[in-house]
Amino acid sequence: MTTAVASVQGLDIAYELIGDQGRLWVITPGGRFSKDDPGIRELGEDLAAAGNRALIWDRPNTGASSVCFRGDSESTMQADVLADLLRQLDLGPAVIAGGSGGARVSLLTAARHPDVADRLAVWWMSGGIFGLLTLGVHYCRGSLLAAWNGGMEAVAELDEWAEVLERNPSNRERFLALDPRAFIDTMERWMVAYCPCGHELIPGLPDDDARAFAVPTLVFRSGASDPNHPRTTSEQLADLLPTARLVEPPWGDTEWIDRQKARTAGDGGLFSRWRLLVPQLLEWVDEPRSS
Repeated sequence: MTTAVASVQGLDIAYELIGDQGRLWVITPGGRFSKDDPGIRELGEDLAAAGNRALIWDRPNTGASSVCFRGDSESTMQADVLADLLRQLDLGPAVIAGGSGGARVSLLTAARHPDVADRLAVWWMSGGIFGLLTLGVHYCRGSLLAAWNGGMEAVAELDEWAEVLERNPSNRERFLALDPRAFIDTMERWMVAYCPCGHELIPGLPDDDARAFAVPTLVFRSGASDPNHPRTTSEQLADLLPTARLVEPPWGDTEWIDRQKARTAGDGGLFSRWRLLVPQLLEWVDEPRSS
């Protein structure tokens, strides 16, 4: 497959289309991992082999796409970009699917832009006090401190941005063009967006909006051993969304922990077994929509 680049909201967005025809699926990985991380393309290929098309993409701040620091949170910014990418490519409505951070982006895309979403499938939904506060620190602390102490030049030297600088060299100019004080304000705004202290089970989606959600949704139950994606968050999400169905995943309780250990040992990635979801996804997506 050949990576294409679309200009969306003034950003370079790298993407690939797998398959020539059929229902469109959009697959979004978690973390700040790119579409090239193990398991993402394989999931798309398996869906395409069953007569579908799959869009895999690098969100802003990942892979070969542009960096972008605007909006209420990183996830809402990425959700808005995905919706505009689908409109620009004239590809929607799609089945929007993802896990971990990709689950949050997928849910926000469907909630904020229902015109591009036919169905939604999510797994490894981040949540809980520990899980959400950890995310705020993980995504924002390093860049915030670097900008505070050394300006944008210091931010651009951080290891966490090495891939986006290597794969899209123009990102260095984007970093250096930012005002450090404004960047710090963004990092603080993005950090507090993860605070589990309001009426949002999922950051960026008010619970009242979730109760009005109309897109048919498949929620895979999280493992009881997973502190980052608590089982209770997946169950509460399924209760909150009126169109959701909660199902058991095709792996054991310790899947997230096992995949972390495997990645550290150099044996695959966090998403390398996502293709196991395909039979359940295909069975669900062919069911008629409720009126």
